[in-house]
Amino acid sequence: MIDIDTVSYDTKIPNNVGLSEDRRVLKALEKWHPGYIDWWKEMGPQGFQDSLVYLRTAVNVGADGWAKFDYVRMPEYRWGVLLAPQEEDRVVPFGEHLGEPAWQEIPGEHRALVRRLLVIQGDTEPGSVEQQRHLGATAPSLYDLRNLFQVNVEEGRHLWAMVYLLQKYLGRDGREEANDLLMRRSGDPDKPRMLGAFNEATPDWLSFFMFTFFTDRDGKMQLESLAQSGFDPLSRTCRFMLTEEAHHMFVGETGVGRAIQRTCEAMKAAGIEDPNDIDSVRALGVIDLPTMQKKANLHYALSLDLFGSEVSTNAANAFNSGIKGRYHETRIDDDHRLVDDTYPVVRLVDGVPTVVDTPALTALNMRLRDDYITDCTRGIARWNRIPANIGINFEMTLPRQAFYRQIGEFANVRVSPEGTVIDDATWAAREGEWLPSADDGAFIASLMHAETEPGRYAGWIAPPRQGIDNLPGDFEYVKIET
Repeated sequence: MIDIDTVSYDTKIPNNVGLSEDRRVLKALEKWHPGYIDWWKEMGPQGFQDSLVYLRTAVNVGADGWAKFDYVRMPEYRWGVLLAPQEEDRVVPFGEHLGEPAWQEIPGEHRALVRRLLVIQGDTEPGSVEQQRHLGATAPSLYDLRNLFQVNVEEGRHLWAMVYLLQKYLGRDGREEANDLLMRRSGDPDKPRMLGAFNEATPDWLSFFMFTFFTDRDGKMQLESLAQSGFDPLSRTCRFMLTEEAHHMFVGETGVGRAIQRTCEAMKAAGIEDPNDIDSVRALGVIDLPTMQKKANLHYALSLDLFGSEVSTNAANAFNSGIKGRYHETRIDDDHRLVDDTYPVVRLVDGVPTVVDTPALTALNMRLRDDYITDCTRGIARWNRIPANIGINFEMTLPRQAFYRQIGEFANVRVSPEGTVIDDATWAAREGEWLPSADDGAFIASLMHAETEPGRYAGWIAPPRQGIDNLPGDFEYVKIET
């Protein structure tokens, strides 16, 4: 009998799904493994493949003690296939199949839909690793360098999670899709990643922190929705992925928070009270708060696009089919079918963003995005406590959801952060107030210098409150080859 809590290391691929007894899938994954390692060495963290990194590795999928920490070279990291424990007598919690026993195989009529969802989710994971591969050269500390690499290896493991489902449940089609996941490249003009946000550059550490705060939070929402799935292996896979995803958002939220803290402390020490005195603040060697706001505007808008169009028949089909639910579906007090329900959607009516009641089934993307916005708002509130506590009068805000959109109702409509539709001339005149400019990027880049001495931090970011795994502040999280 398979012990679903403990991770088995008796095959090349650590797992809790009994791969040693599933020779067909084990053989397929072992055949895929060398290509994955080649991809990692080519597109993973540049310059650190031989460095020993203090990483956590999953050894259990129970609620407590699920990971161990130790030094490992990243190409030797034991990526594996891990599913959360199976819930006894679980049923499909929504859609047309509400109340039926959850599926252990994909119903034939839903294969194409499941395949598409697995491929899209799987494609994001290597995309983010590729976007971040150059950041190691400018890490502000060994603590941050290690956190970058922890995020990277876990994104790699999330790719493995999707590849397992593809190969286990979709046969030859799944094997072909798994191979294609290693062929696309972030930002490549000929074979880009499937979603736009994963083709954007991540040129600096502030961008990385914003990405892990905003874009990984979208990942959380998508995984939560898939964790509701009536296809039980997908649900269990995503439930365990969420355990790891929490750390990625922690890295982003605390990273931006530490940058805000360092800037506010430097301003206070220098007697600078006006956050908009950008030249004086930058002269202190820190990132001014308005530029951080512009970075947040950009990453927030890019992440909103990941939810797709506000009104979507694809989302309705996924819900009706019992494949993809809503955020915390089982906690929602309604009939979980939504046939006659409506949901408020912001749409462009006579040139003005207007709330319109829309059939709830086709507004599922909008609902999920609203949950995301609520979650982001809580994080922004935590950031805002930092300048308030230091005595700097500044608050980060989220732009209105119509701002700088490329997908959906407001694609290519010029809208200010306050939500006012404007003309092209006004946008051109004020874009630099709302989004990072080339000069902003150049200034941030000028601060990006590696700090490789244990316990030391670059001048633009504050140290963390505590170390990883309760280790002291001067712990050597990454042993850099010299």
